[in-house]
Parts: sequence; structure tokens; C-alpha cells
Amino acid sequence: MIILGIDPGYAIVGYGVIRSERGQLTHIRHGAITTPAGVPLHLRLQEIYSDMLILLDTFQPDAVAVEELFFNTNITTGIQVAHARGVILLACAQKGITPAEYTPSEVKQSVVGYGRAEKHQVMEMTRMMLKLPRMPKPDDAADALALAICHAHVAGSQLTKRSDM
Repeated sequence: MIILGIDPGYAIVGYGVIRSERGQLTHIRHGAITTPAGVPLHLRLQEIYSDMLILLDTFQPDAVAVEELFFNTNITTGIQVAHARGVILLACAQKGITPAEYTPSEVKQSVVGYGRAEKHQVMEMTRMMLKLPRMPKPDDAADALALAICHAHVAGSQLTKRSDM
């Protein structure tokens, strides 16, 4: 199964692509969609949408995992990220993909085994699980890879449950 993990943002959208087969995880690619500061939001959203369609066409994932929104103190930034997340979900819908959505604590629990793990712990476990020589950059891409790993674990456990019936 090819899994595309997406860490939404409006300045940087992290993405990570992995393959999950029989419990083995393999890194395919990671990176970021970036939009320049100072450009009107609607044009930034258009760039994110266009680049998401390219990612979906290029990797043809079997599954997409997207981080659920987590609002800190800056509501304005949260709303802009929500707009970006909306065009990401739209791109998935137009390609016939229903994205899986995970909270940050679900990702931490899946990758590290502790829902309140520190960011550096998640990043290091992601690096180790995918046998990468160094930490994925930017951080948004590392987060996206962790989302993909989380989905691989959830999907794998659902398959195991079904085969046990």
C-alpha cells in the first residue's frame, strides 16, 4: 500500500510518501509544497490545490492521511490553515480518495507509543522506522511521514482484526 501523509499549512504543506507491505515500511519521498509570503491567500490556496493534484497523480496513493486541525492561541493562523486543509481535502475528493484524519496525539501514540511525546521523539522514531540516514527536512515533511506511518499502523491493525474474525 502506498500512503501519502499530509501536514497541512498555508505557507508550508509537508508531504511524505511511504510503502507499507506486510508490516515493512519503506520511504519513497518527502518534501513540501511552499507558498510565498505576501501573496494573497486565494492564490496560495490555488498553488496548494494544484500541487496536491500533482502529488496525487504522481504517487497514486492507496491512502492519504491528513492531520486534523489543532488550534493553538493564534486563531487567524488556524483559520488560514483550515482553508489550506479544505483545498487538500477537495483535491483528494476529486481523485476519489477518502482521506484518513488523525490528531497529533494519535500520531504520537502510533509512532512513539506515547500520546504526549515530544516533537523530536516523533521525528527520531520516524527516521528510525524508515531507516533514513538523517532527520527529514523540513519538519513539516517529517510530520507528514509520521502521519503516513500512523496510517500504516492503523490500517495494518484493521487488517489483522478482520483476518482474526
